[in-house]
Amino acid sequence: MSETRYRLEVRPRVPQRLEGLNQLATDLMYTWDRSIRGLFYRLDPPLWEACHHNPKLFLRRVAQRVLDEAAEDQVYVEEYHRVLSGCQTYREKIINKHVAQQLDIDQDLVAYFCAEFGFHESFPIYSGGLGILAGDHCKAASDLGVPFIAVGLLYRQGYFSQSIDGNGNQIAQYNSINFDELLVTPATDTNGVEISVEVEINSRPVKLKVWQADAGHIHLYLLDSDLEVNTSDDRSITFQLYGGDKTTRIQQEMVLGIGGVRALRALGITPTIWHINEGHAAFQIVERCREQVKQGLDFDSALEYVAGCTIFTTHTPVPAGHDIFDAGQMTNYFTRYVAELGIDMQEFLSLGSTPNNHGTFNMTALALRGSRFHNGVSCIHGGVASQMEGYIWPQIPHDENPITYITNGVHVQTFLAREWVNLFDMRFREWRSELLNAKFWHNLDAIPDHRFWSLRQELKTQMLEDVYHRTLDRFHRSGHAEAIIGRISQYISHPDSNVLVLGFARRFATYKRATLMFNDPQRLARLLNDPQRPVLIVFAGKAHPRDLPGQELIRTIHEYSLRPEFIGKLILLEGYDMALARKLVSGVDVWVNTPQYPLEASGTSGQKAAINGVINLSVLDGWWGEGYNGLNGWAIHPHEQQISSDRRDREESGDLLNILENEIIPTFFNVNNQGYSPAWVRLSKESMKSCIPTYNSQRMVVDYVNKCYGPACRQHRKLAAEGAKPARILAQWKQRIRDHWKEVSLQRIDSAVEQVYDGEVLPIRVSVNLNGLVPEDVIVECILSTEEELSAVNRYAQLKFTYVAQQQGNHIFELKLQPQMPGLSYYKIRIYPYHELLSHPFELGFMRWI
Repeated sequence: MSETRYRLEVRPRVPQRLEGLNQLATDLMYTWDRSIRGLFYRLDPPLWEACHHNPKLFLRRVAQRVLDEAAEDQVYVEEYHRVLSGCQTYREKIINKHVAQQLDIDQDLVAYFCAEFGFHESFPIYSGGLGILAGDHCKAASDLGVPFIAVGLLYRQGYFSQSIDGNGNQIAQYNSINFDELLVTPATDTNGVEISVEVEINSRPVKLKVWQADAGHIHLYLLDSDLEVNTSDDRSITFQLYGGDKTTRIQQEMVLGIGGVRALRALGITPTIWHINEGHAAFQIVERCREQVKQGLDFDSALEYVAGCTIFTTHTPVPAGHDIFDAGQMTNYFTRYVAELGIDMQEFLSLGSTPNNHGTFNMTALALRGSRFHNGVSCIHGGVASQMEGYIWPQIPHDENPITYITNGVHVQTFLAREWVNLFDMRFREWRSELLNAKFWHNLDAIPDHRFWSLRQELKTQMLEDVYHRTLDRFHRSGHAEAIIGRISQYISHPDSNVLVLGFARRFATYKRATLMFNDPQRLARLLNDPQRPVLIVFAGKAHPRDLPGQELIRTIHEYSLRPEFIGKLILLEGYDMALARKLVSGVDVWVNTPQYPLEASGTSGQKAAINGVINLSVLDGWWGEGYNGLNGWAIHPHEQQISSDRRDREESGDLLNILENEIIPTFFNVNNQGYSPAWVRLSKESMKSCIPTYNSQRMVVDYVNKCYGPACRQHRKLAAEGAKPARILAQWKQRIRDHWKEVSLQRIDSAVEQVYDGEVLPIRVSVNLNGLVPEDVIVECILSTEEELSAVNRYAQLKFTYVAQQQGNHIFELKLQPQMPGLSYYKIRIYPYHELLSHPFELGFMRWI
């Protein structure tokens, strides 16, 4: 006989004296304000853990008695009022000088599109680094008062929950999310009517519900296709983050890009700046062009209008991270859209074309061609992206094309351990408003070394206790014998803060080389098993369910962890999420990062560790390539890329173990008579002093404001004037340049002189065949350097020629060069098209050299 199970949730009534808890439980501020989370945790710690740190769910399930007792607890009520007052102060209007210099707070608005947002483990619509970076971007925008909204998808199933079985196999489990338990509400219009929009997908109208979440000063809008009016296939479009096949992916990206624009229009929101965070949202360019064509612009003018206020951030140099669709698939999905753009399919497909992938449509290419402000996420990555995507500007040197970089940063309030927060609040309360002031962070030197060391050791002990319980849970579930579990947990069952703990936690992808240190397992075992200087390594991370080589890395580490020489010294954790990440980045002593250069775009986990006084040991790639200063950690210098990958791995693994044996271990265990290592404390303090003011997300967002948002909003105003007349002028000028540039040429007509005396002028004359263009269309330029390779880095001057006359059908340009540097210099002469309406002088990608 079957049995019916009914569900009943007994909810409490929040006492009037604590009614502000309801307000605190409906704003994502709790995801970065530990004092808010602390109010809920103090009421019932086990329930807080059971509710996965979700305050909305917690308030529905906490006992009425607990709330009533808290309302009578004077200490709790005082803390409640302090937190509530702090939140109210935070919500007051912010006018940040960096923002106000670039944006009109009341008129400008940034719309930030991303496929995932990682605010907190209780809001599981993220998979990893991209989402957490997006969440940190939103939090910092709120902190700074940037006029800002975010647009994404609301997944019925977020990214998978991970377990690891007794054989080291990753088990991916997807859990459906009850939206009623998330901090989202249906978005409504001014009349309170719920907003929905439609997107045509493969000739079918798909209806999308719009949800809203509040996060301090900003709003997050999320699209959901799981509606009864849709077919079962269409309901599943937003079902799973990065789930399904290419069909699911293109449909998700149409919902995000096209549906996201339509959602904002339905809400009456009019952004002046559009930020595409990775290529998933690039179809918004198509939709915004369609809108402008409908209002009377031709497609080329519409593209200029749209691109001029659009920013695109690329996040990975790994080819698999760039979405590519088949041309036939694009034709099936976009035939009607293309007709509305007033162009043919071939022209549309050319927006996503790349030289090496004929018959495909690359979303990164679309994003680059449909934006005028582009960046990588570290200095190294900016250079790599400039080369990878240089095909967009084929005649421009890679180091001068429009791709720049803005190095990622992390949200300090989110990832700084509570113990540091408490200490900072006690010693220098204004620290939250000094995150951009590098000098301020020298205050860390005033913390006594023994107190600093003690706090670091306390964080490590707490982390090891958590690691111990997670390890027991994992191996008990997988059925291991108690004797084996005892050996696995022997060094963490009674945590000893005097053990040196290394941490490696990130996505398991092959280029991140999680097993690099095992190239010499005998040597590694010897280093870990010195009884006088014990060392422990903690691993954590997920591999994509379709990334079989990544999952093999997990199995390999699992197998090593059970070997006699490593058992108990290598700990592999499951269930990597933001909660576990916060424990690890604050609790380990050394953060290990071993990517294959130059494939690490940024690597923000190392920044999260550094702000907590953890010391980085990393390949000089991503952010560490600029963050390492010789005093704040250890660097593994990349070996030549020309050698085989096996040899490179062996050599860099050897470097890692050399640093571990000869520098890290001796420094950590060289303690004084007060029981701590002064040299280690110096490194740890320097890690915090160098990282907190430079690699936090507020600095990152200020960089976006200065380098992208401000210029984009000014370009928008310029191109939008007089009914977008300047956009038309620019589009027509560009077409004229394209039509004539192929035959443009230049030659020097004076005799080159190889020496002049100081103070003399060297006249240089150039004859240019403009092929129907006029002198005002071009710049002829001389670049000078003391180096034979005249790269953008080592030039000391760029001098413009002056047009002087027309001669035999050509145009003569002249420069009276007076060298400013003594000794030997080198120079080159070039020509490129230029118009005052360009966002970047080289955005057309045309250049000729003598």
